[in-house]
Amino acid sequence: MITRFEDAYDKYSDAIFRHCFFRLSDKDRALEIMQETFTRTWEYLAKGKEIDTLRPFLYRVASNLIIEEYRKHKTVSLDAFLEGEDHTEGMLPGLRDDETAERILDILDGKQALEALKQLPDTYREVIVFRFVDGLTPKEIALFLGERENTVSVRIHRGLSHLKQILQPVP
Repeated sequence: MITRFEDAYDKYSDAIFRHCFFRLSDKDRALEIMQETFTRTWEYLAKGKEIDTLRPFLYRVASNLIIEEYRKHKTVSLDAFLEGEDHTEGMLPGLRDDETAERILDILDGKQALEALKQLPDTYREVIVFRFVDGLTPKEIALFLGERENTVSVRIHRGLSHLKQILQPVP
């Protein structure tokens, strides 16, 4: 069990961190949630419970922790809004003076991609992110979502079709 867990940490910790960071845009919180993901997984295994495939299980734990984080953040933001405070400072990562034009273009392209993803229906956005941001296979996504692999593949295909329509420039 220990070896399997250590192997999973070595193999998936960076990917789980990226998954968290992509959704939270906060490096420190993403790192904390990644660590909490592995802590909770270890506790689950230590209780003698079985996990057939660790990767989808880790993503499920991380996603649940991210949802909890959003709920906490939403409450704090609403409280701040009601009190009339401005909490927009620090919400977007600032650009350093030494960043190159290429890096700035990458950031703008990333923002454009995020905006396009936001326009997708939830069912398509979710599988697109798991497939192309997190690098999960359709089979792993299916295990995570409790769906059939074919259903996930169809959603990925339809989501990509929607993205193409969104990103095509209007003549």
